[in-house]
Amino acid sequence: MRLVLSEEQAGERIDALLPRLVPDLTRNAAQRLITEGALTVAGRSVRKRDSFPAGTVLELTLPEPAAAEPLPQDIPLDIVYEDGDLVVINKPKGLVVHPAAGHADGTLVNALLYHCGDTLSGIGGTLRPGIVHRIDKDTSGLLVVAKNDFAHQSLSAQLRDHSMFRIYEAVVRGAPREDAGTVDAPIARHPTERKRMAVVFDREARQAVTHWEAEARYRGYTLLRCRLETGRTHQIRVHMAYIGHPVAGDPVYGGAAAGQEPERTLQGQCLHAGELEFTHPRSGARMHLTSARPAYFQAFLTKLEKRGGARGAVF
Repeated sequence: MRLVLSEEQAGERIDALLPRLVPDLTRNAAQRLITEGALTVAGRSVRKRDSFPAGTVLELTLPEPAAAEPLPQDIPLDIVYEDGDLVVINKPKGLVVHPAAGHADGTLVNALLYHCGDTLSGIGGTLRPGIVHRIDKDTSGLLVVAKNDFAHQSLSAQLRDHSMFRIYEAVVRGAPREDAGTVDAPIARHPTERKRMAVVFDREARQAVTHWEAEARYRGYTLLRCRLETGRTHQIRVHMAYIGHPVAGDPVYGGAAAGQEPERTLQGQCLHAGELEFTHPRSGARMHLTSARPAYFQAFLTKLEKRGGARGAVF
């Protein structure tokens, strides 16, 4: 993998920078690759503490795909598109994307291993084969999975340069004053509650940008269309809570009201990844895929309409 440093990336320690250049790598994985000599400049291995000027060309040699540890499981998949390089899945609410603590199986990865066999990309490691980007367990909608490393590298590059568009619909609490806006606020782990993310203004935080526009307004709630410019963990949920309009039903960032009426029936955040647009890695064709609102989402909108109707078009 060939990586060229920009002006913004110049002078930063390479072990901190590499996970941002290759979003699929954790910091520990990046440090291990550097230690093993997999990252070079002009044929010379680099050290973790090294930094480089803008324009420096880095060469990263990724390991051969390892056998995936999760077992294939016959879990139904809602496949929106599939070919030899990738598959786009419409993930239902409640499905975990990859194995983690408390979710050893029954995940999207287990289902993909059954459906795709051993054709998934190995860049994401044994627990995340083919996974280019993630969606939270209780968020529904579209995500693209790579079937080979060629596709994975191309799709990851599109995430980095923001040419992959991911658009969500969210019902948020309250009424934003404006009809559209942008939240540009860095996100990092919460300083004391490590299972949460938060807007944090320090060196550990990563830039996060969410563009939003109001689609419809209800009594006490607003339907938003959100476009991710970056893709941080829980980004929309954190940003909406930060501006005082948490996503309806959000058990982590929504406060006590998430379990009260009219949100009681949601069982998690009302957030749906309804549009995905990217350039196909092999054909170069621009692809735009959509997913209709799932039943839980539409039922909540209907409930809000009965409480007081909506102002504005509901698309």
